[in-house]
Amino acid sequence: MICLSLLAKISFASSDTIIIHKDPRLDLLSAKQALLNKRASMITSAGMYKGFRLQVISTNSRDEAIRIKTDLLVKFPDQKVYLTFQSPSFKVRIGNFLKKDDAENFRNILSKYYPSGVYVVADAIEYSPKEEEESPNP
Repeated sequence: MICLSLLAKISFASSDTIIIHKDPRLDLLSAKQALLNKRASMITSAGMYKGFRLQVISTNSRDEAIRIKTDLLVKFPDQKVYLTFQSPSFKVRIGNFLKKDDAENFRNILSKYYPSGVYVVADAIEYSPKEEEESPNP
């Protein structure tokens, strides 16, 4: 038996057969690296996650944008609401959704209150990974 490293061993059963014995810790390392790769692909250059928000209004009126933002905060206190200015428009967006399906489900709820149009838009979102996402199961 030849020992190549601490993580893998190769043994020769016969002249044409090679058996590799892999250390189970390699699976754990692979799972951790896969999680890091997945998380890195979801993060923007600014350190925020790639996700979705719902745009409720885009208007030139600052007063109207503030009124809509206030209304959203009252109706949906569990969601974060964002007011941004991109010349010449004020945009009001709500939510931090990792999955487009989740944003679509919430859009259906918002459409009842704002029938003139609520749109799902790709955006950098605020997100903190849950503890179970931090490390893979051994």
